[in-house]
Amino acid sequence: MRQIHVIGIGAGDPEQLTLQAVRAMAGTQVFFLLDKGDAKADLTALREQILARHATGPHRVVVARDPERDRTAATAGYPPAVGEWRRRRADIYQRLIAEELADGECGAFLVWGDPALYDSTLGILEDVHARGAVAFDWTVVPGISSVSSLAARHRIGLNQVGGAVQITTGRRLAEGGLPEGVDDVVVMLDARQSFDRFTDQPLDVYWGAYLGTPDEILVAGPLAENADRIKELRAAARQRKGWIMDTCLLRRKAAD
Repeated sequence: MRQIHVIGIGAGDPEQLTLQAVRAMAGTQVFFLLDKGDAKADLTALREQILARHATGPHRVVVARDPERDRTAATAGYPPAVGEWRRRRADIYQRLIAEELADGECGAFLVWGDPALYDSTLGILEDVHARGAVAFDWTVVPGISSVSSLAARHRIGLNQVGGAVQITTGRRLAEGGLPEGVDDVVVMLDARQSFDRFTDQPLDVYWGAYLGTPDEILVAGPLAENADRIKELRAAARQRKGWIMDTCLLRRKAAD
């Protein structure tokens, strides 16, 4: 039986790897990496740095080109666009496992942050397994998410006393607004900069980009006073690097 490890590697700092992740990498024979193009070559380089340090057993690296996803789809077309992208990724995963991993060998996918939080790898592997074209089993190694890293870098807890926390995307926040009864909202994948819609409300923001890397940027304070600064920093960083991964916490201020 082929075995697959889905290994969470943290938000960017190589020292965020858990001992379980290090042990899984040491026992892996084939690492599968998806090439996202020149703009994100430094993400591939960071994975290679992690492998050079922790993949201590005999192993090889197999690289495949990640399919492009339509990121311009309107709200109604978003689920079909994601579904089509996941299907094409599943085709690649199936080919890699069938052709590059022998029976009895162990392969691994290295996943940013935690594989269970806003990542497609687990769902795609389930799809491939359900097809029945190639037999394999898989395990999941949790990682330090960007959410945990954001809170740690700002030296805050995610929740207030007795309060609820909601994790959502910029798309959902833009469509539905701030949820009722929730004082702390973590926003991920916010290419729309949806936080800018709420500068008239009594909110604090804790924002971070490229968390755990040398390019890390942090901003904290009243949202009304920092929204423009965050937008300027995002634009400059995206122009400089060609991509950006950021996360923010919007926190309702306690009533006087």
